[in-house]
Amino acid sequence: MLDRDKWYAQRGPQGDVVLSTRVRLARNLAGVPFPARLDAADRQKVCGEIRKAAKELAMAQKAIETVRWIEMADLPQLEAVSLAERRLVSAEFAGQEAGTALLLRGDGRVSAMLCEEDHLRIQAYSPGLALEETWAMADELDTALGWGLTYAFDERLGYLTQCPTNLGTAMRASVLLHLPALAALGRVGQLGESIAKLGLTIRGAFGEGSEAEGSLFQLSNQVTLGIEERQALENLQAITLQIAEQERRAQADLLQRPEWDNKCWRAYGILRYARILDSGDAIKLLSLARLGVTGGILPIPLETLNALMTDIQPATLCLARQVQDAGQRDRARAEMIREQLTVDS
Repeated sequence: MLDRDKWYAQRGPQGDVVLSTRVRLARNLAGVPFPARLDAADRQKVCGEIRKAAKELAMAQKAIETVRWIEMADLPQLEAVSLAERRLVSAEFAGQEAGTALLLRGDGRVSAMLCEEDHLRIQAYSPGLALEETWAMADELDTALGWGLTYAFDERLGYLTQCPTNLGTAMRASVLLHLPALAALGRVGQLGESIAKLGLTIRGAFGEGSEAEGSLFQLSNQVTLGIEERQALENLQAITLQIAEQERRAQADLLQRPEWDNKCWRAYGILRYARILDSGDAIKLLSLARLGVTGGILPIPLETLNALMTDIQPATLCLARQVQDAGQRDRARAEMIREQLTVDS
């Protein structure tokens, strides 16, 4: 059975369109070369310094309550890839390079990647559109760690980062959007051109270079220099609300067409009774089913579809169902979906 208590299963504010919010803060230690200039031994020293600061500040009781310290090189490959599928680490970080580590709060809503592109990348997550709440969680950990660490900072350039595009606040805030109607009507490209003028970018769900599988898109701020965090958050909030309203209007238009009503019901039927589903087909069908739910057609709890969109990912599924080869995995995926939709019917 699915665990609807997982944060990514919940329906937060604007949850029909906005699945989740993420705020990421990049930080580097003063006087230490960026990770690209460090070997494994030096990266390990950086990780050790950050871990020491966390222990000294009793972080387990303050900013992140129950926390796991994970040496990425010691983590089984399947578990590392599952972390990336759940967006808790980047795909590159899941490569388990020696001298990298992860701080992870028990509920998965706060984490910190150590020696990824920067020495420290703090991430916080919330369901739905919750930029202020999510930024507060990331800022709490950032501030607490900052008491025991000296961050690289310049009065003119702000926080110093390996990639110049992150200089300034070094904050990237993003929202994960489900835009099936705008995508079907071919409006996402035009939308991307419009918001680029406002300092925002829209990409596939896993960031730069990724495809928008299941009509899932990541909208984030691009400008970090010469702007305060709160101003960037307010800008992203305003544009997200506008896009959400556009998607709702597009859904209302699309679902008046009999062929789209049929597509949603057909997707539901396949999901209910299929015996084999690969991840690509499954995410497309779940996207159509989610369109049917938000459009008032299908009687499925939105939380169920939110959870399934993550839990059916290959590595995450293999860990949950203890399967190994692709054939077993595709049968287990179909079984997981059938079980949950049967319970919720």
